[in-house]
Amino acid sequence: MTPIPELADLISAEECLATGRAIAAMQESTGAMPWFPGGQTDPWDHIESAMALSATGLIAEAEAAYEWSRRTQRGDGSWAIRTVLGTVTDHNTDSNFCAYVAVGVWHHYLITGDDRFLQKMWPMVCSAIDLVIKFQAPDGQIYWGATYPLPDQSSGTYPGIYHEALITGNSSIHQALGCAVSIAEELGQPAEAWEAAQTRLGHALQSHPELFAPKSEYSMDWYYPVLGGAVRGRAGQELIAQRWDDFVVTDLGIRCVDHRPWVTGAETCELVLALDALGDVEDATALLSDMQHLRDPDGSYWTGLVFADGKRWPVEKSCWTSAAVVLAVDALSRTTPANGIFRDADPLADGPGLHKLAKYRTCYCLSA
Repeated sequence: MTPIPELADLISAEECLATGRAIAAMQESTGAMPWFPGGQTDPWDHIESAMALSATGLIAEAEAAYEWSRRTQRGDGSWAIRTVLGTVTDHNTDSNFCAYVAVGVWHHYLITGDDRFLQKMWPMVCSAIDLVIKFQAPDGQIYWGATYPLPDQSSGTYPGIYHEALITGNSSIHQALGCAVSIAEELGQPAEAWEAAQTRLGHALQSHPELFAPKSEYSMDWYYPVLGGAVRGRAGQELIAQRWDDFVVTDLGIRCVDHRPWVTGAETCELVLALDALGDVEDATALLSDMQHLRDPDGSYWTGLVFADGKRWPVEKSCWTSAAVVLAVDALSRTTPANGIFRDADPLADGPGLHKLAKYRTCYCLSA
């Protein structure tokens, strides 16, 4: 039996399981995990939701989600960006969406220890990651997407690739490459090219911000280099401190966009995971507590709140928001064998995350 994550006086095991069941209730008969019933499915949020199912012991439902990924993967290793009720509505390719399957598969294996599952999913992971590294530029950054189908060019150039790299997506890919390497090592498969790609990408994220399109108004661009393991230790602490007051809103969570009075649950929980990776359990736990105003009695979570007028927006309970909560509870409680999936994303880590050097919190601001 998989232990259910819980945090004393914050979220009980029963409440966390209710969140897992609320996510499972949104799953389509095909195994797809849409944003909400009848909504779109994208390959990244689909995997995030599957991870929460694994963490709450809903193993059959999680494996149905991974089977959906395996069945719908295209011949070049990619997935369509968007599917609605089984119909593809955006055929193009997002490199980060393709990479994240490695994180999910490794997470599920850590929880279940199921060798047969890992072996079955290996061809899917291998094909996806081999495609992703085709998007890597000479300086290490990875371009975000391409038209479909992507022409196979022996020259090494790939017409149809959008030559723009994003910090958030690249940070997530950095973690995914590490998970793919772990899968390969577990199965005795070579992974030198993936390791080299992760090293080059890590250097780009750490030292060359000019390689990435500026999206500094979004909180994800702020904390994702920490979350994805490229920036840790003192550099990670300084990165978080730089914009803490721009995004964190007292008692509510964090803004999605720095100039809008809108806090979102998923981004708040991802910052929780980033803080946990830095060893800052105190602030991480406080933020997880702050966003509980988004919890619905059925265990699901509303996407966000416009705090200027006290209205939930969008008016939806997204499965990926609920999933982020489950993963944050697991990380802070150290419950499942996969609780360190984000904490361990630093390829140079050799132990628990560093303790922070100073408080990030200086003054909170409720202004729009």
